[in-house]
Amino acid sequence: MVKNNEQMDSYSLAKIMGDLALSKKAENVVLLNMKGVSGFTDYFLICHGTGPLHVKAIYDAIENGLFDEGIKAWHREGYENKNWVLLDYVDVVCHVFDGESRNFYNLEGLWSDAEQELILDEAAPDDNK
Repeated sequence: MVKNNEQMDSYSLAKIMGDLALSKKAENVVLLNMKGVSGFTDYFLICHGTGPLHVKAIYDAIENGLFDEGIKAWHREGYENKNWVLLDYVDVVCHVFDGESRNFYNLEGLWSDAEQELILDEAAPDDNK
């Protein structure tokens, strides 16, 4: 991932976070480009799990995977309740929800001016074949 202390751009960081979320079978992984829409971050990565244990597994995979590469979160929030947990890496903010909370807070609708990109699991078998 990160080699020789090279600076990583925010899009690359967001894509790695998406891949880490998908490694734990996160659902509907969406990247919102917040540039020009918000002054506080470049990207939101949004995904959800099927319940508290799944949300925890996704969150842990992202945080631990980045930590192993020397990338530490600036802020963490919501880990105790596990219905909406947040990892803030300044340029990329990751939101891991349970399905009900994701529908309720509807960040994609709230930030509908942001360009959206669906992050897909490239390793998953293609069910359309």
